Amino acid sequence: MEDSRGNQAFARRGLSQTVVALGVVSLLTDISSEMIYTQVPVFLTVVLGAPAAAVGLIEGVAESTASLLRLVSGWLSDRSGRRKPLTVMGYALGAVTKPLLALAVSWPFVLLLRFLDRAGKGLRTAPRDALITETTPPAARGRAFGLHRAMDTTGAVIGPLLGIAILRALPHGEAHLAHNLRGLFACAAVPGTLAVLTLLAFVREPDTKKPGGRAPDPAPAVIPVWQELSPDYRRFLFIVLLFQLGNSSDAFLILRARTLGFSAEQLLWLYAAFNVVEALLGYAAGALSDRFGRRPLIEAGYLVFAVVYAGFALANRQWMIWPLFLLYGLYYTLTQGTQRALAADLASEARRATQIGAYHMVTGLAVLPASVVAGLLFDLSPAVPFVVGACTATASAVLLRMGFRSASP
Repeated sequence: MEDSRGNQAFARRGLSQTVVALGVVSLLTDISSEMIYTQVPVFLTVVLGAPAAAVGLIEGVAESTASLLRLVSGWLSDRSGRRKPLTVMGYALGAVTKPLLALAVSWPFVLLLRFLDRAGKGLRTAPRDALITETTPPAARGRAFGLHRAMDTTGAVIGPLLGIAILRALPHGEAHLAHNLRGLFACAAVPGTLAVLTLLAFVREPDTKKPGGRAPDPAPAVIPVWQELSPDYRRFLFIVLLFQLGNSSDAFLILRARTLGFSAEQLLWLYAAFNVVEALLGYAAGALSDRFGRRPLIEAGYLVFAVVYAGFALANRQWMIWPLFLLYGLYYTLTQGTQRALAADLASEARRATQIGAYHMVTGLAVLPASVVAGLLFDLSPAVPFVVGACTATASAVLLRMGFRSASP
């Protein structure tokens, strides 16, 4: 693989085989995830009869509880000096749990499976990002995270399209909805398994031992002391926390579209179109952040998010949802890889995985209150949670402009 022309081209851009292989792993994993993601809220509310508040609880508990593992896995990775074992464990757990949704008969069982799936993401995220960081020159980290995010999102485009093909091969009509969704969930096992096999075969872990053969010193504690973080990092985490408190699960965007009459297949087309934007622009956004700094892109992404959420609050026709989802893809493009690259820039070298885990913990923990509150508000009025999100995003963009200056790599 390292001798191929494609990898030579990536190498000239400062991107290693490990970065490229991890991108392929994420591509396959997202095919597995996104071919079913839009259908889980429909499965919960239509097939299992769960209220929107239960959807918010499921997504909030799953993401927030799993976020704690992002910090723990980062600490374990720093302590052992190994990144790959936890990364493999995390991807394997996600591959196993997705097809088990086909067996669900109540929403608490879906909660358990969603928790285990996100726990797998929690295990793998910080060690994987540390792998990307440690196999990439600092000047190319934005491109590395941008490439990873672009390949991740390419999988998120392929996944819904594959889901459409599978649903079209099954009996049509709402009467067959439960059977069709269970069949779709079972099919998600195939790309998830291929992702784990790719990770095992092609990802190479760098030698993290110090000169003289001694392994890195173990991290002193699992929770990074607040004073250990740089002032810029602390301000950045505070702003991210504020933003995330208004950024409820994307499941509510799906439910909002459903209230306007979108069918199961239309939701998959909608999500594919949303992901096309990030897949096309993700790498370019990373390169721009390398050249001009991270803050301007993140700030712009927050403002785009505010516009999108305001639009979802006001939308009353199906056609309005399509441009809003495309614009939502632009928000993801500007922020997702860029925020991770900035967290890697601000983390100390000695405790990089642990401090990257702190970023992921902050973003994940906020999902619980954000999604639970959004679910309760959605049951009252579908527009209200989007008004709240637009306000917190605008405030976060203002704070980022006023209180966070050192955002260049």
